[in-house]
Amino acid sequence: MKTLIPVVAVTFLSAAFISPICSAGVHEKQLEVLEKQEEVKDKQAELRQESQKAATEQAQAANKSMQQVSRASKITGTKVKNTTGDSLGDINDLVIDPDSGQVVYAVVSFGGVLGVGDKLFAIPWRALHWASDKEHYVLDLDKDTLKNAPGFDKKHWPENSEKWEEQRQALGQFYRVAP
Repeated sequence: MKTLIPVVAVTFLSAAFISPICSAGVHEKQLEVLEKQEEVKDKQAELRQESQKAATEQAQAANKSMQQVSRASKITGTKVKNTTGDSLGDINDLVIDPDSGQVVYAVVSFGGVLGVGDKLFAIPWRALHWASDKEHYVLDLDKDTLKNAPGFDKKHWPENSEKWEEQRQALGQFYRVAP
């Protein structure tokens, strides 16, 4: 029994002195891991931002190219689908900025049955892009989100350019494009 007490005491004292040393090492490793996680998050955010910028530039270049060669009569009536191929409606009309001559909005008709009860949506032109098959335009939006988008009915179009301009900022934010 006498030899057991010193062994227990040595074990206890060893644990008491070594534990802080080990926990300090563990704490340092935890801090290193947290720093690495932050670096990874920052890099992911940077890559996402670069990817979004590249996609926006590509869409703008494609849209600019489309505007240079497309006739309004060919655009109106064209189907609009989302990225999964669901129909979001048809392009009913185009809204052109009289100062620049550029297409600002495609007015998309959605909902209703056989043209009755349709709601019109002013979709920023920059939010649309040609599908690879050149048969329809693509809008990266699901049907439910479009149903809740700011819109208007056929009898209540924005009256003038000032009314369109009032909507421009909100529509740009909703469709995630620069106004």
